[in-house]
Amino acid sequence: MARATPPRAMNNVVVSASQHRASERRVALVLGGGGLKGFAHIGVIRALIERGIDPEVCAGTSIGSLIAAAYAGGMSVDEMTQRAMNFQRRDLFRLNRIGMLVERQRAPSIYLEAPLRNVVESVVPHRRFDELAKTLLVNTVDIQRGTQMVWGLHGLRHVSVADAVYASCALPGFFPPGAIDRRLCVDGGVIDNLPVSAASLGMDAVIAVDTGSSDVVPENDIAVHGFTSIYMRAATTMMHALQLAPFASWGKPPMILVRPKVSHIGWFSFSHTEEVILAGYTAALDALDHYEECLASGSGVYPRRSIEITVDPEKCIGCGLCVSMAPGLMALDSHRKAYPRTPIVDWSPADGDFVHHCPTYAIEATRIEGGKARVHSTTVDPTREPTTETT
Repeated sequence: MARATPPRAMNNVVVSASQHRASERRVALVLGGGGLKGFAHIGVIRALIERGIDPEVCAGTSIGSLIAAAYAGGMSVDEMTQRAMNFQRRDLFRLNRIGMLVERQRAPSIYLEAPLRNVVESVVPHRRFDELAKTLLVNTVDIQRGTQMVWGLHGLRHVSVADAVYASCALPGFFPPGAIDRRLCVDGGVIDNLPVSAASLGMDAVIAVDTGSSDVVPENDIAVHGFTSIYMRAATTMMHALQLAPFASWGKPPMILVRPKVSHIGWFSFSHTEEVILAGYTAALDALDHYEECLASGSGVYPRRSIEITVDPEKCIGCGLCVSMAPGLMALDSHRKAYPRTPIVDWSPADGDFVHHCPTYAIEATRIEGGKARVHSTTVDPTREPTTETT
């Protein structure tokens, strides 16, 4: 089977002065969940190695925790890539036929625990968190208490890495919960798919990789693909919404947010591994071009891009949803047509969520290639005075 080969070789990499400075920073790498789209994390790690960035803290949720644990345990990028390329559906999914037949609604999951448990134990170090050279954080949810549990934090380092990673990958309903230190835990994405807050303590910068909730693109035929497709679509939407608040209020340390272009690929697609790994590598290189700028700023989310916002008045129905979601940026004129108060803005990958919520697709956000965002006055033509109504 062919292996993913990024466009830049790893061998004989010359370490530049900027790479040397990067290596001196205390950096946390945070890898989000997203099913097999999370193989993009492998490409991201390859890019980090090329840029001389060695994270002090590795954190993850679901497949992000699996890859973070493998990386923290010393597995090479080449071995991760080979394992990902050889991974097949039968390695992960085996129906819990007897459980569903005998226990019916009381069965804990659709699929058996053993295949996922075997995958985890074949990849992650067979050690406790306090026995690892790197700080590893694995995000889970205590399903009985309904609280977030981040294993690897101070006071939570005495447990098995494999037990924590299994639980973090145990998508509710798909796999049984995992027992960790007398707690019953499931996939941390239920509360936080990208645990940047926990990982950022004491760090100079955070590099966060979002593969599971970055874009909620339209899927017109979602209903014809059955329960799994609908469930995962709902999960993606939920994770995306939960992620907005921490990004909107993010201050310090500065964050590089990497969002590989994998939204068109299914959570459990086994036929796009090479494409996904390459997408992670490419997105990381692009984002890391802004690494020094990010560090110099001291706060905020990067990379930042110049974006032009436009509204098609023919499509706008005046519902006011964009204004309610982004009152500082959007307004309604005297004809109840939406318009941007500031047509050209400086956005990070975390900004602009209101655009895709427009029910008639009247709003467009277009990236401006080159140049810096211009500062526009919020003063508008008198014929477009905003109304005080928003709904």
